[in-house]
Amino acid sequence: MDLRKLKKLIDLVQESGIGEIEITEGEEKVRISRQSSAPAQMIMAAPGVQPLVAGGPASTPVAAAPAPQPTGHTLKSPMVGTFYRAPSPGSPPFVEIGQAVSKGQTLCIIEAMKLLNEIESDVAGTVKAILVENGQPVEYGQPLFLID
Repeated sequence: MDLRKLKKLIDLVQESGIGEIEITEGEEKVRISRQSSAPAQMIMAAPGVQPLVAGGPASTPVAAAPAPQPTGHTLKSPMVGTFYRAPSPGSPPFVEIGQAVSKGQTLCIIEAMKLLNEIESDVAGTVKAILVENGQPVEYGQPLFLID
């Protein structure tokens, strides 16, 4: 595969925000993945050949300190859909970090199949963390809010 094509693919991944792209051209295969705090990685392999990872050996272990686990009640998504913090694009968010909420208060909207579903708090407390970015897809059971 041409080096100019590879450079264009790497630039495409970095500019578009997609996490990974895989291209097969004849017997050549290229996979470019992006990590949040590292530059794009490139893996090329021909049939029967061990893949190469740009930026270092593939077998190098990476150790990370365990992140402190947040405490409090975790409100999880009851459905698959798109997470929205506000009722409309120009409106203020339903809740902010540090805000007190009551049981039954609307915290966000999840759009699923063109329906807007208000997600309510199942406990009273203070919003400690909002665990999803506005406009991002969410899965069933994915943590959305941390309420203490």
